[in-house]
Amino acid sequence: MEYRINKKTGDKISVLGMGSGGVASNGFKAGVELLQNAIGAGINYFDLAAAEGAAFPIFGEALKSVRKEVLYQIHFGADYDTGYRETAGEQPDSSLVTYSVGDYGKTMDPERIKRSIDWQLRTLGTDYIDYGFIHCVDAVSGWEEYLASGIYDLILDYKRQGIVRHVGLSSHTPPVAQRVLDDADVDMLMFSINPAYDYHYGDKYGAGTTEERSALYQRCERDGIGISVMKPYAAGLLLDARKSFFGRALTTTQCIQYELDTPGVLTVLPGLSLAEELRDLLHYLDAAPEEKDYSFIRELKPEQAQGRCVYCNHCAPCPAGINVGIVNKYYDLALLGDEMAKEHYNGLDHHAGECLTCMHCDESCPFGVAQCERMQKIAAYFGV
Repeated sequence: MEYRINKKTGDKISVLGMGSGGVASNGFKAGVELLQNAIGAGINYFDLAAAEGAAFPIFGEALKSVRKEVLYQIHFGADYDTGYRETAGEQPDSSLVTYSVGDYGKTMDPERIKRSIDWQLRTLGTDYIDYGFIHCVDAVSGWEEYLASGIYDLILDYKRQGIVRHVGLSSHTPPVAQRVLDDADVDMLMFSINPAYDYHYGDKYGAGTTEERSALYQRCERDGIGISVMKPYAAGLLLDARKSFFGRALTTTQCIQYELDTPGVLTVLPGLSLAEELRDLLHYLDAAPEEKDYSFIRELKPEQAQGRCVYCNHCAPCPAGINVGIVNKYYDLALLGDEMAKEHYNGLDHHAGECLTCMHCDESCPFGVAQCERMQKIAAYFGV
């Protein structure tokens, strides 16, 4: 397994994670076995939103012996109750409320959220949440309601008590995510990323222009906010040539590589239900470079997506020894106001001014970046 570090929290996070959708679809025993095999392969990061309520007992059983070795995203606003029932003949009291487990739902009721979180913790067999998430905010009015209802304050209160260790945000809408990041101290962003969504193909989960999405990723990279990726295959559409927005199927390995090449991304969280799906996910770790190559999408992307370096290093190796991706990254960070970027750039073994203009990177870049021309701009900017 490969791991990346969340710069704000210090957590070591597996690049391959798991969502919870589908875990319960084949029954309790199969779900437990699937999760235990995931743990055995080194997966340590799990999202627990938008699952069937039946998934929670499976996670509790499968991961109870390794709880301190795994990281959970738990969402303040995701609810799995089909209706609260008070014990007959008793006065309403939280200790007498029976939680009736059902499918996922969303709530803005703080008391309901408290009861839901309590049930989730008890069912998972844990007394803490690694990442307590501001749940699914996709409109400014939704964020304002979240604040006014006291749910964000509830997360902060849980954090003060040590129940929540870090704060997260899930969203599908770049401008709204930017607004929340302005207002709240967020350590992890869960966002829908894949080639279709980034280049303005797809459904409601692929909101935002290419420029808006790119700016959000750049901000997370600059500020050390990790990104966990939801919808990595666009609900499977990218894996089917008949349905793919590009008219050609990508593999799960190509999708994962694309997402891990995106600035700020730490982990990819597909939903899994079958052992063969887990094997397919884990194949990424052993895949040859040509299996990870998604450069064919270069010819299929809209005009506004061209010419943007995402630091993927598909152009490596550079004949002059330049790490083209990291040089571009420090340049972009410097333009965004990162005062340490120039120092980091100066410390590199090879700089943009050493470019041989051999055109190797221009010809191999899947995003159509004129890197030789860009190296001249970067050299002039940094003066090295």
